[in-house]
Amino acid sequence: MAVVGIIGNSYLMNDQYPVHVGGQMNSWAVRHVAGALPLIVPSCPDLVDLAELRRACDGFVFTGGRANVHPEEYGEDETPAHGTFDRSRDRLALRLIRECVAEGQPILAICRGFQELNVAMGGSLYPEIRELPGRMNHRMPPDGTIEQKFELRHEVTLTEGGVFHRLFGKPKVMTNTLHGQGIKAKGERIVIDGHAPDGTPEAIYVEGAPGFALGVQWHPEYKADQDPVSKPLFEAFGDAARSWAKGDRPARLKSA
Repeated sequence: MAVVGIIGNSYLMNDQYPVHVGGQMNSWAVRHVAGALPLIVPSCPDLVDLAELRRACDGFVFTGGRANVHPEEYGEDETPAHGTFDRSRDRLALRLIRECVAEGQPILAICRGFQELNVAMGGSLYPEIRELPGRMNHRMPPDGTIEQKFELRHEVTLTEGGVFHRLFGKPKVMTNTLHGQGIKAKGERIVIDGHAPDGTPEAIYVEGAPGFALGVQWHPEYKADQDPVSKPLFEAFGDAARSWAKGDRPARLKSA
């Protein structure tokens, strides 16, 4: 069975006890939809040797998280609008993404991970999408049930004949939305393959990457076995991880 490393987040339990955490939905989706063994990775480069980590895993999921990528990583100054940070995860995830993309090791980047993928490739981020003229509020409702927070809230229009169109089999899909930041300038070789109705980038891939290197701004881990968009995404990622585990290398991704 392929092993998939799930990049965790630094967190203070009970506001005082430091832990490394990973959402259960991510692990469930990796195990039951991607068909791989989930392994939570501590988000601290002082604890993880990247070469050893990449040998232990066949692919990686870069998850969402409350903390944002520090703007220093894309050459901007910190402001209150940028929110909270997880500098240890920045140091681990950005370098790991670049190594995986270069070597073709499969990665699936979700929400914060989507933003990390863009930054790792040289892109930048808006600190708060809803403050931009003409943009909608992409954040989750602050109150309500889990079902209400993760409900499908807007369409994503995909590039005709592009990577995600071929993966999902349709030009438009419905997704949830639980993010505050978003792509400002796209990174080198980042292809924006899907947009929200307000123009916000929602689906990306790395042009010419030798392996699976896809990112989505929404959260496909929620009910991944039932959602018609989430299921093929995790299945395709699982196939790529199994190919890597067998020593195969996926075909180069191509644009439309």
